Amino acid sequence: MTTLRVWAPRPRSVAAVVDGRAVPARPAGGGWWEAEVGELAPGTRYGWSLDGGPVRPDPRGARLPDGVTGPSAVVDLAAHAWGDDGFRAPPLGSWVIYELHVGTFTPEGTLDAAIGRLDHLVELGVTTVEVMPVAAFPGRHGWGYDGVGLYAVHEPYGGPHALQRFVDACHRRGLAVVLDVVYNHLGPSGNHLGEFGPYLTDRAATPWGDAVNLDGPGSDEVRAFLVDNARQWLRDVHVDGLRLDAVQTLHDRSAHPFLAELAEEVAALAASLGRPLVLIAETDANDPRLVEPPEAGGLGLDAMWTDDLHHALHVALTGERGGHHLDFTGAASEVADVLAHGYRYRGRWSPSRGRRHGRPLHPATPLHRLVAGLQNHDQVGNRARGERLGHLVDPVALYGASALVLTAPHVPLVFQGEEWAASTPFLYFTDHPDPDVAAAVRRGRQRDLARLGWSPDEVVDPQDPASREASVLRWEERDHPPHRDVLAWYRELLALRRREPALRDARQGSVEAWGDDRAGTVVVQRGDVVVVADVGGSGGPVRVDGAEEELAASPGSRLAGGHAVLAPGGAVVARRPPAPRPEPA
Repeated sequence: MTTLRVWAPRPRSVAAVVDGRAVPARPAGGGWWEAEVGELAPGTRYGWSLDGGPVRPDPRGARLPDGVTGPSAVVDLAAHAWGDDGFRAPPLGSWVIYELHVGTFTPEGTLDAAIGRLDHLVELGVTTVEVMPVAAFPGRHGWGYDGVGLYAVHEPYGGPHALQRFVDACHRRGLAVVLDVVYNHLGPSGNHLGEFGPYLTDRAATPWGDAVNLDGPGSDEVRAFLVDNARQWLRDVHVDGLRLDAVQTLHDRSAHPFLAELAEEVAALAASLGRPLVLIAETDANDPRLVEPPEAGGLGLDAMWTDDLHHALHVALTGERGGHHLDFTGAASEVADVLAHGYRYRGRWSPSRGRRHGRPLHPATPLHRLVAGLQNHDQVGNRARGERLGHLVDPVALYGASALVLTAPHVPLVFQGEEWAASTPFLYFTDHPDPDVAAAVRRGRQRDLARLGWSPDEVVDPQDPASREASVLRWEERDHPPHRDVLAWYRELLALRRREPALRDARQGSVEAWGDDRAGTVVVQRGDVVVVADVGGSGGPVRVDGAEEELAASPGSRLAGGHAVLAPGGAVVARRPPAPRPEPA
């Protein structure tokens, strides 16, 4: 006999519906209902009828074979024969993250097809694969940030067993896996959770609709719903960490914030499983409390994204100053400041916000608590035409910027295809079956991008199937210039990062950086390794006293006679003893 349970405090009556047969449920206390339904074989369709209404999928259902509006299907996540015994994610300080989107990583757009490209990531030198959201969302194609079946894996990607196979294949190759999860809102289409209970609240809003109820009546069960979801991915699917989307939109005024509760529960799970588990917050708040320990008043997360390095480099390379780039001038000294201190806005006045922004990291917090990249899905995809940096400037102008990111004290992030300057854009695309939702998404996209300076006729239609098709990587490019040369550079730098102990030292104070605003050059000293890069596009010689050995040089650049001779946009990495520090008086 199988007992199905669901939390549904709102309806007066609840029935489980199994293969079309309704079984009345009985109250079990605290808003929970139970129904005895007999034995359920894998694949059996089931759902819930609330007050005699249509069948809704199980909020905790792990498979939605007919899409987000169809019934759930029974799935046994314990049935997978794992081959990753003994795998442990490497220490966070050694990570290099590769962000991929399953639907565009390969032409097939499936998790099984993605397995066929994992050897490329091993050869590239990354340590960790970060997968954009796979929770079930409406339609076939999309970014995944409008998921509504949080426990289910998007069926066109292959479903939950395909995700298990993917994680297993990564671990067999020595790659850790981080899964992008969205706990701040739910998609507008196919979202029936409000019929069950107070999962959302209109007391607070996000840019995408009502916020998740984390501190109002009924929020204990909502928080348990999210914590249990995290446990499913970490325990049953063996992922090594979660990337928490836009945590600044988790509206929570409780004395014990949800993020602190999640960190505690994940730490306890890690201890019971005997392997490290990592939580990474995506945020634009520059708030170090996210990664500070609870005993210091922090929330206890492991790392947080910071976009300041991206913004400083993007403005330096392109000259674009619109939107959030208004806070940066493109000066080389700004880039150096971020590399030395983690991020630029540490309590200084922000022009785009009209107020002071951010707070400095605690001096004891290592800079590898920050994740930074030259490109990511947001910074590329949230443009009208999804241009990568290699579309905005000549790819040869990116050697210096990529050298600064890949040798940074931060955990570097590489966005899919960046490593070979992919010619394909990464557009924002959706596949909403509801025409009203589709029209609203089009209007919202045009409105949001208008604030950043794009006219409506410049904005690609996200509902056009061609938007997804144009975004699929062309793997054959890797074998041809200039893509082949860029790929060789990324591989060389990541091999250098693994080999040189100085590039793994992320203590604050261990990084010294200088920027020459007139020349557009940045010099970074990390122990006995010095990185010299041109971000201004002019190139030329930069004096590097005491440099003894060229460790890496981009095409056209070299170490010669105490100088790093840089091609425009180039870089040189060399060995140079650090300058002696003056003795204290």
